[in-house]
Amino acid sequence: MAQFVMPKLGADMTRGKLVEWCKKPGDKVARGETIAVIETDKANVDTESFVDGVLDTILVAPHDEWLPVGTPLAVIRVEGEVAEAIPVAPAPRGVAAPARELPRAETAPPRTGAAAVPATREVAPEGAIARLRISPAARKHALDLGIDPTRLTGTGPGGRITLEDVESAAAAPTISAPAPAADRAQRMRDAIAATMARSKREIPHYYLATTIPIAKALTWLEARNKEKPVTARLLPGVLLIKATALALRQVPELNGFWRDGHAEQSQAIHVGVAISLRGGGLVAPALHDADKQSLDELMGGLQDLTKRARAGSLKSSEMTDPTITITSLGERGVESVFGIIYPPQLALVGFGKIVERPWVVEGRIVAQSVVTATLAGDHRATDGHRGALLLDAIDRLLQEPEKL
Repeated sequence: MAQFVMPKLGADMTRGKLVEWCKKPGDKVARGETIAVIETDKANVDTESFVDGVLDTILVAPHDEWLPVGTPLAVIRVEGEVAEAIPVAPAPRGVAAPARELPRAETAPPRTGAAAVPATREVAPEGAIARLRISPAARKHALDLGIDPTRLTGTGPGGRITLEDVESAAAAPTISAPAPAADRAQRMRDAIAATMARSKREIPHYYLATTIPIAKALTWLEARNKEKPVTARLLPGVLLIKATALALRQVPELNGFWRDGHAEQSQAIHVGVAISLRGGGLVAPALHDADKQSLDELMGGLQDLTKRARAGSLKSSEMTDPTITITSLGERGVESVFGIIYPPQLALVGFGKIVERPWVVEGRIVAQSVVTATLAGDHRATDGHRGALLLDAIDRLLQEPEKL
């Protein structure tokens, strides 16, 4: 048996809210398959199972309470195991323990030093869970309108909440979310501030910057895009992501995490991409195995990731797997950005706006398109020498765009 607990979906997460179960007791679940939707201070996240098995028992029904990371939410029977009662770690106040743990004629005693609460709590019946099914578009629209999706009744197939249900709720003056959208935005800002304060407090940052000529890459990209339909064309940012991912193969010390007092290099290169959200704040989900993907695959993955991040339908693995983060404010006109490392990662790469500058080429001054690349590194794991090698590798790779 394995416990499915409230996951830690990022360094800044201390609590979460169970929005929806995507499986019911008795359903088979596969490793990596979405089992529940968890609300964090930043977004609703499709949370995946970490084992293959069968959803044996739901311990907590979807509700409005914030639960600490690590709270038991369900029990998964691993393939090959026989169903049996297992001890479950004590749940915090307000969270149900499975009713089958208690004899029928007994109730658990009230907690000492706290107001008495029921020892067991009815898990929502299957129909109630079904009513909370909601499409990503409807979920995003509800959040944009400040409507709590868990308080809606769905009229779609299987009780699924549709866009029409959200519109109907918006038109009804009696239905509104208990907390306005502004509160969620403030929670996100508080979570980001707490993580960045921790980063600056615990991580001895060092910063490097270099200016990279990029005219050759842009010329190659323009020729490549002429062969593609408008919807499939590549953006310069994809070249920067791929160059960074390949450069990490050459300087792997910057790809990984600081855990338990030492650096851990990651064999996989999962590039987290900072994405601004329409309601304010940002998230940095992962483009998995970015070094192994083609430029076309990365472009499609980036578009999909951006769309789902802003619709509130990211996957838990996308939130927890980044081994390094890339941030760019070039589209906002910023020429350089010096970021703060997202713990427990070891580095962050920043790119600014592509601009034209005077540049010396074979003794002549010419107008050259350049981009400023910056690096924030963790001095506990690496030093400026290794960081400089990474930026130099990115520069060299961008001079041969056809090899990306």
